[in-house]
Amino acid sequence: MTLTGHARAGEMNYRRYCTGCHGDLGDGEGENAQWLDPKPRNFILGIFKCRSTPTGTLPSDSDLYDTIGRGLNASYMPQWLPVTAQGRADLVAWVKHFSPRFATEKPGTPIPVPAKPEVTAERLKAGQEVFRKLECWKCHGVEGRANGPSAATLTDDQNRPIKAYDFHTETRFKCGTTDQDLYKIFMTGLDGTPMPSFADNVKPDEAWDLVFYLRSLQPIHTNARDLAKQLGLKPINPNAAPAAPPPQQ
Repeated sequence: MTLTGHARAGEMNYRRYCTGCHGDLGDGEGENAQWLDPKPRNFILGIFKCRSTPTGTLPSDSDLYDTIGRGLNASYMPQWLPVTAQGRADLVAWVKHFSPRFATEKPGTPIPVPAKPEVTAERLKAGQEVFRKLECWKCHGVEGRANGPSAATLTDDQNRPIKAYDFHTETRFKCGTTDQDLYKIFMTGLDGTPMPSFADNVKPDEAWDLVFYLRSLQPIHTNARDLAKQLGLKPINPNAAPAAPPPQQ
C-alpha cells in the first residue's frame, strides 16, 4: 500500500460501515454482533487472521488494506468496494488506533513466497503425504470436508466455537483466492484461530505440494484437480505408514 492513511479521516467511514459489527470501541461488540457467527474481530487485541507476516506479529498496512477490500470468506465481513482507495487507507489507520500494540510494535517482515513450481503427479502425491503427516485431517477431515475428529471441538482465541475450512464446498479462502494466498496461510497461520503456522515444520517445496493437493479437493477446475482425477487419487488413510522413498539410482 503506497497511500498514507489518516486515522481521523477514517472515523466517519468506520462509523458508517463498521461500527454496527465491530463496535464504537473496536471491541467486536457492535449491536449486530450478537447475531453473527463467526463473531466480528476485536481490534483492541491487535490479533489478525490475514497477514503476510509471521505468526504472532502485527500485519502490515497492506494486509489490513487488502482485507477491507477483499472481505473475509465464510464470514459477514464483505468486500467494501464502495470505499475509495484513500478511504480504505484511512480506515486502516483508524482500525490500528484501537490497539495499543500498534503504538509499541512494528509489523512483522512479510514472509517470502517463492515462485510456484509446475504441478506434477509426484508433487500431488507428496502434498497428500504432507496433509497426512501434519495431521491436517484431524480438523479438515480425510477428504477435506471439515469433519475431522477434532472439528467439533475447535474454538478461537476467545473460546468461541469456530469451524474448519471445507475444501469440498468453498472456492475462496479466508484470506484470498490465489495459490500464493494459500501458501501464505500455511506459513503465517491464521492468528486467533486453531490454524497454526507451519513455517518451522514445512519446507517451501512441501508447502507448494500441499497447495496443489488441497486445490485438487476444491469444486473448481484446476490442473491439480484434473491430475488427481487421472491418478484416481483416493482419500488418505491416517494410519498408513509413510510411503517409502524412491530407490537411489
